[in-house]
Amino acid sequence: MPDTPQLLLFIAAGWLLNLTPGPDVLYIVSNALKSGVRAGVVAALGIVSGCFVHVFAAALGVSALLATSATAFTVLKWIGAAYLVWMGIKLLLAKGGSSVVPNDAAQASVPSDLRRIYLRGFLTNVLNPKVALFFLAFVPQFIAPGTPDKVTAFLLLGLLFNLNSLPINFGYAWLAGWAAGRVSAVQRTMHWMDRAAGAMFVGFGLKLAMSDNPSR
Repeated sequence: MPDTPQLLLFIAAGWLLNLTPGPDVLYIVSNALKSGVRAGVVAALGIVSGCFVHVFAAALGVSALLATSATAFTVLKWIGAAYLVWMGIKLLLAKGGSSVVPNDAAQASVPSDLRRIYLRGFLTNVLNPKVALFFLAFVPQFIAPGTPDKVTAFLLLGLLFNLNSLPINFGYAWLAGWAAGRVSAVQRTMHWMDRAAGAMFVGFGLKLAMSDNPSR
């Protein structure tokens, strides 16, 4: 593990990176706006679960394979891009509802909805090869060259990064849910927010599809 100054720098860098808007933040905010804080929190948990997959993959060398194999990177890139575009199209075609937060009569369907939100968040992250390459590039910078067990150090830092992301992601969920529950204008225009979120997801998917392997 790094010394205290390096560890604090790692934590601060992680917070700044998680504050940066991207597909993950968009997914959390859009679900919290539409279905309340709990849906946003579940979306965040799905995304963080996907990050754990990337951390273990990077520790085992899978991310190194993605960085060096154009074929492996391209296959995962196209799968991830297609998934993001598919999610975006679903949002673009979704029918707007009159209520953002589910009412009491709809509570029976909430568990299945939350499971779907969690799974989609998980897949959004797992199917993005750039997340794997991010961990491969970012985390090793904070592992001292003389560390005897670099795999364990990598896993511990990856765990710390993911846990540190939770306050930021939960904060996005809380703010979006708070706004949806109290700002009537947000509720009246929710279908337009679905359209905007859908267009952004399609944009993220197309951007991913056109990206090159960063190692090349």
